[in-house]
Amino acid sequence: MVNVIVAGASGRMGTRIGYMVSQHPELNYAAAFEAAGSPALGRDPGEMGGWGSTGVKIEEGLEAVIDKGDVIIDFTFHTASMGFAKIAAAHQTAMVIGTTGLSTEELAELKVLAGKFPCVQAPNMAVGVNVLFKLAAKTASILGDDYNIEIVELHHNKKKDAPSGTALKIAEMAASGVNRNLAEVGVYERNGIIGERSMEEIGVQTVRGGDIVGEHTIYFCGPGERIELTHRAHSRDNFAQGAAKAAAWVAGKEPGLYSMFDVLGLQDL
Repeated sequence: MVNVIVAGASGRMGTRIGYMVSQHPELNYAAAFEAAGSPALGRDPGEMGGWGSTGVKIEEGLEAVIDKGDVIIDFTFHTASMGFAKIAAAHQTAMVIGTTGLSTEELAELKVLAGKFPCVQAPNMAVGVNVLFKLAAKTASILGDDYNIEIVELHHNKKKDAPSGTALKIAEMAASGVNRNLAEVGVYERNGIIGERSMEEIGVQTVRGGDIVGEHTIYFCGPGERIELTHRAHSRDNFAQGAAKAAAWVAGKEPGLYSMFDVLGLQDL
């Protein structure tokens, strides 16, 4: 069995990750932690999540539990994730990072740190979303430069980063399909008299409201027609299930930075 440590164990994602870990035949929910001062400290994450006792008590900070697990699953906040990655690297403990909002500099640092421990990092761990990533690239490459590419993402009103990491990854994959650099052609806001849309730009627009778990649509708008590819998440369980799958996969791997394409066998598609 692979012993799993869950970061942010009392949060919305943390409780669902804990549940999926507890249900996975190859995983054991071994430890959980929260930040100092959390009201969840000392409590059982399963009882908090409403799915039964785990026999685990939420402790303060990763260092308090690092020796109890083989893999850390982290869906917290980008600055916290980087701190956890440094601890994981020092202990050579595998990690699964589903945190969004990681900056270019943080991703570059994570790649260096992963030279010391195996790490799966992805902006979205849902199986369907990772299929959408591949479809975005493939569709863009087939349609070519005659189709405008636009992405719209919707999330709940508590989400802190915009656009979502998933939307940015979809845009990146589509850009790769038409040999463009997203850093040069990405457009994230339109307002006022903006002039005619260029053929090269890829638009990424954000909607925030209510309790929307997550919805992403990529539009390929061409002469006389458009193609829409959409993924709608109905609950957080698909993300948590993907994270559990990644944890089982990454345990025992060689140091390095991996993606969900590696976990799901989609790398060469």
